Amino acid sequence: MSNNQPIGMFDSGVGGLSVLAELHALRPTETILYYADNAYCPYGLRPPEEIRERSVAIARLLVEQGAKAIVVACNTASAMAIDHVRQQVPGVPFIGLEPAVKPGVAMTKSKNIGVLATPRTVSGERLRWLIETHGGDVKVHSVAAAGLVELVEAGILSGPRVDAALRPFLDPMIGAGVDVVVLGCTHYPYLRSAIQAYVGPEVAVIDSGTAIARRTQSVLDVAGLLSASFEPGTWSIQTSGDVAEVGPVAELLTGGPVAILHRDPKARTD
Repeated sequence: MSNNQPIGMFDSGVGGLSVLAELHALRPTETILYYADNAYCPYGLRPPEEIRERSVAIARLLVEQGAKAIVVACNTASAMAIDHVRQQVPGVPFIGLEPAVKPGVAMTKSKNIGVLATPRTVSGERLRWLIETHGGDVKVHSVAAAGLVELVEAGILSGPRVDAALRPFLDPMIGAGVDVVVLGCTHYPYLRSAIQAYVGPEVAVIDSGTAIARRTQSVLDVAGLLSASFEPGTWSIQTSGDVAEVGPVAELLTGGPVAILHRDPKARTD
């Protein structure tokens, strides 16, 4: 394993690009291979067995392409599959995501926080453990926000459709007096402006992207795998979906032109 090999990263779609942006800002000399599993997006509605199968296949693809570590830039895949992937793809560090419940609990003054996540994340044991471990006397209002991932995947980040989709999820939180909303899906930071406008300036809206970037840096540092290059790192995107559909949304989210290749791990013959 060389410290100048790339970092692998994957999500069910383009949402994990929010984590890529945080990691690139922190470690601009690292090269990143990003895989968007758009053909199976959203993971939040998929059976756990399928999430595990796809996660293993993608992790193996990234390792074959030289990944020195893999960031599972998807809360659902982290909750449902990361332990299984670590067993099936040994020898490479995996960094997973989890909703920022602990920071949210530390921030709240009303003793009420909201967690906005996919159905699989909300029903998973990991979120339950986080709440039991860090919640204390704080009431955590977890909401399964089906439909928001699809809006981001379509490049719809604001406007009446977004507000209408947010209303049934955020109104109960506002009614419960939450003063922190935790974004428990990597797609949701792209809706941050709409969410913040809806809940108002007195409610903090947080996610775990920056913390995961720092965690990735720490894992690589301990393993002696931080890039030694002084040149800016590059990043590339592969997808199991339709490049013609994924490309424009990726460009919208990243703010510039991107090169995207279609590749499905199941279709590999090499």
